Amino acid sequence: MVERNRFPAKKWNVPSWLHFGLWSFGVPLYSAPPMSQMLKSSGAMGLATMVSRLLGLVRELVYAAFMGTTEIAGAFAFAYSIPNLFRRLLGEGALTAAFIPIFKTKEKTEGEVEMWRSANAVISGLIVSASVIIGLVVIGITFALHGMALEPTTELMLRLLRIMFPYMLLVCIAAVCMGMLNARGHFFIPALGATMLNVVMIAAVLFLAPVMGEELEEQIFALAIGVVVAGIAQAAFQLPTLFGEGFHYRWVSPWRDGTVREVVRKMLPASVGVAAFQINVLITQWMAFTEQESIVAEFVYAVRLMELPQGIFGASLATVLLPTLAGFAAEKNFKDFRATLVQGTNYLFFINLLAAILLFVLAEPIIRLLFERGKFTAFSTAQVSFALICLAPGLLAFSLVNIFARAFYALGDVKIPMRISVFCLLMNILLAAMFLFVFELGAGGLGIANSISSALNVTLLVFALKKKMKNLDFSTFRMQLGRLLACAVGAGGAAWVTVHYWTRGIGHESFWSKMGEVFLPMTAATLVYFSLAVWLKIPSAQDVFVLLTKRLRR
Repeated sequence: MVERNRFPAKKWNVPSWLHFGLWSFGVPLYSAPPMSQMLKSSGAMGLATMVSRLLGLVRELVYAAFMGTTEIAGAFAFAYSIPNLFRRLLGEGALTAAFIPIFKTKEKTEGEVEMWRSANAVISGLIVSASVIIGLVVIGITFALHGMALEPTTELMLRLLRIMFPYMLLVCIAAVCMGMLNARGHFFIPALGATMLNVVMIAAVLFLAPVMGEELEEQIFALAIGVVVAGIAQAAFQLPTLFGEGFHYRWVSPWRDGTVREVVRKMLPASVGVAAFQINVLITQWMAFTEQESIVAEFVYAVRLMELPQGIFGASLATVLLPTLAGFAAEKNFKDFRATLVQGTNYLFFINLLAAILLFVLAEPIIRLLFERGKFTAFSTAQVSFALICLAPGLLAFSLVNIFARAFYALGDVKIPMRISVFCLLMNILLAAMFLFVFELGAGGLGIANSISSALNVTLLVFALKKKMKNLDFSTFRMQLGRLLACAVGAGGAAWVTVHYWTRGIGHESFWSKMGEVFLPMTAATLVYFSLAVWLKIPSAQDVFVLLTKRLRR
């Protein structure tokens, strides 16, 4: 699938992303229905994200069969988390959030030659800085391995980390390439690149591990090698499409480059925000571990299920919005900026409201179907289900935070979302401590704390954004909120009634009865939700309905 931001050069009185959405479906522009490129692109990206998440689930199943929850598995997981932390600090979050608006501004104001030159300068700077960090870490690990008396598990972790740490540079380059492709109107292919990690890691277990040795302690190095190969694959996967856009890497000295200095200046506050998030995760998990060891695992299972709808549409739409809004900001076209942001909020709320209802009502059947086997008992299902029920209301807030934070990034402001994020993360730690130690709610307490702090985060972001953009108007969203909540109540009621009678009449003893207990109520709720939304003439529902019918006709 190819998505290129190209459409007939005519003057129309609707935003450019709407032109593209119509033109790419083969619909004549003079008689087009209301359909947006934003919705189409986020749907394409969501499809790629869904493929990646499903492959990730397969990867976890393969991991479980390969190494279970042994000390060796723990050594690998901890070693992999360290380059992954640097990836979040330097790559997918802070760097792309700072660079993409500058990249779009260069395209609009100085042309493609300067745009690609600035991209090469940033990549050159990334290569130099990441290489220095990698060299220092590898040297430090080598000294530790040869000069210190270490526990066997710690020594194994450091040996794995020494092999895997270069993944940091590779995945950061992949993130920058994905950002540039998003800015050029490509969303499906960049998002699909994330599947390379899962494909390579599954292959490493199945094909490379058996030739590494007989013992798991030897075979685990196949996964470390697989991580590096996966980083190469993720970066290389983006290059053909990027070359087609006119990009070719050339070394550009980053030392005195104005673009690099601007990216670093804007990147630092965002890095603080990402670092604060990682510290928050570490502290809350440490508190949960001291209260009861099983709480951490219970909460992680619930979070993984929450990430599926959040990534498929919420994060996908947020990624699509960043270059779109950055383009409007570069053109000083704040009317379309505001209209696009409001419409993106409407789409996100409409889709993820249904997802939140389904996770809330069907938490226990979903957990039972996916995880209840072996050492994952019925008691485990009850605990994880409670955590998921507490997390589900926060799905809307988690996703909206991404939307409004990117609105600030597109305006070149990374400090305000950083400050709000740090404040809300501190609140999350306090709330988590209260629900863990005072109310003793376990993993559910962590879920409630996350939902409340995320709701506070999105509230503060909206308040700050309205102060920054005086004419930002969410009246259309407020007008349809009551109708949306009516749809949600109808869908939740349909799901609850269906699962109640299924469980009473058929139960959930077999695999197929567990499947029916999840998918029949899910189907009933979805049909009720969309039927009510179309009947109540909710604009977001009508756009989605038109998009789906056009797809089906084709």
